[in-house]
This record gives sequence, C-alpha cells and structure tokens, in this order.
Amino acid sequence: MKIYEKAPAKINLMLDVLHKRPDGYHEVEMIMTMVDLADRLEMKELPRDTIIISSQVGYIPLDEKNLAFQAAKLIKERYQVSKGVYIHLDKKIPVAAGLAGGSSDAAATLRGLNRLWDLNIPLEELQALGAELGSDVPFCVTGGTALATGRGEQLTPLPGPPQCWVILAKLPINVSTAEVYGRFRSDKIQKHPSARRMQEAIEQGSFPAVCSELGNVLEDVTLQMHPEVAQLRETMIRLGADGVLMSGSGPTVFGLVSKESKVARIYNGLRGFCKEVYAVRLLT
Repeated sequence: MKIYEKAPAKINLMLDVLHKRPDGYHEVEMIMTMVDLADRLEMKELPRDTIIISSQVGYIPLDEKNLAFQAAKLIKERYQVSKGVYIHLDKKIPVAAGLAGGSSDAAATLRGLNRLWDLNIPLEELQALGAELGSDVPFCVTGGTALATGRGEQLTPLPGPPQCWVILAKLPINVSTAEVYGRFRSDKIQKHPSARRMQEAIEQGSFPAVCSELGNVLEDVTLQMHPEVAQLRETMIRLGADGVLMSGSGPTVFGLVSKESKVARIYNGLRGFCKEVYAVRLLT
C-alpha cells in the first residue's frame, strides 16, 4: 500500500516580531497562506523497523537532519509503531527559501503516516506533534490561511485571500532563519505591520488592501545581509507586481498579481535576474 501527500509552500502576507520570549523563541504575529507550488511525498510501509528517505535532488539531507525523517521518527516513537516506512520526497519547493518546504514535508509525513498506519490521530494532536518539530509545522498540517501567534503554533483560521497570481523568485543564496532572528532588533523597527488590518482586508476580499498591508519586519535584516535581495525586490516592483514582499526570513521574494496579462512579462523579466522563478496561484 502506498500513500501520497502534497506538501504546499507557504508565504507570509504579514510577519511581525513582538519580543523575545523566556524560552528563547520570539513572540510573533503572522498571517500565512499557501500557494500551488508543492513537494509530493510517496510513503510505503516496510516490514523492518527503519526509516528510509530518498529524493530526486542531491542537495537535501536524507537522515535525522531531514524534517520528514524527524516527523516519521516522532510518530513511530509516540505511538509505538514497530513497522518501518520508505518515504520518497519529490522536491519542487526551493530549500532554505522562507517558503516552509521542510516544515510542509514534515506536516505531510505526519498526515500520511496517520493514514498509512490507521492511527486515527485527531488534527489538533497532529498539530501539537508538529509544534515539537518546528514553528511552521502546525500551520502546514492544516494549510489554508491563518493568523499565527505565540511562536507560530497558535492558529486562528481565516478565509482565503482574494484569488490572484503569485510570482515567486529565489536567488541562489541560502538564508539562515536563526541568523536573521539573531540579528533582529525590535527597537530598530520604525513601522510594524498590522495583523488586524491584514485580516480585515482578507475578510473584505479587497485585493488592493491586501497588497497595501503586506509587511515583514525581518525583511530589512535579510536585505542588509544580502543586498541582492533588495535588487530583486525592486525589479519585481518595477516590472509591475501589485504587491511585493519577502517571505519569512527569505531570500524568496513574492509578488501578488491580479491580472493574468501581466504574469508573463514579470516572469520573463525576473528570469533574466535569477533562475528560480515560479508563477503559481494561491491555494484558496
């Protein structure tokens, strides 16, 4: 028996960091949604007690450093599953890009193994397991659109934003989320994005309002570390994207585009700037 799961990428429509918590994490407010760029996972039970992961790409770890491996190990240990599993990751989401590819793979593994082994774990419990693996995993378990608070694990579901095209562009650099948060200084932030105003824009179905409320306090940190990301951002604005923002800790920059007639021009213009460019839809 084989189980298949889709692991979509996420983007942050807004990301605010409030303060550092006693546990070492940062208190955040984020509104996240998913786009139709996804990894695909195939899972198959093995008779022996082992976890084997494969992928068609050679630049990701396939051992304990892989979040899908960690998710499989966690679910096996927590629910005393003595069977093994083979997981193949068909990677499409860029790595270390601010798109939660690893977190989404872990979430897909939790969902898939719950089905493969008939564990009947409730969704809330799967999310709690996900929180042990990473702050974005609980959101990726359910997907959709949500306000995330706490360290990102406390979720309030929201309606989907107005449908549009999303142009994603990633430069050939990797950004360490830990380093970005390590360099972040809340006292240096001049203007915080508003989760309340973004939520209102989404609930009203106003595409212009969603574009005007885009904001990410980590953007300045990453742009100082990697000025080429700022150039990419300016290029996307110049080519005519309606709203432009860096996702997560970067370096991926996304542009929201309402008119399909603009998509090809922006996509082709960015392809002259970097190789990894994707034109996708929101998963609403």
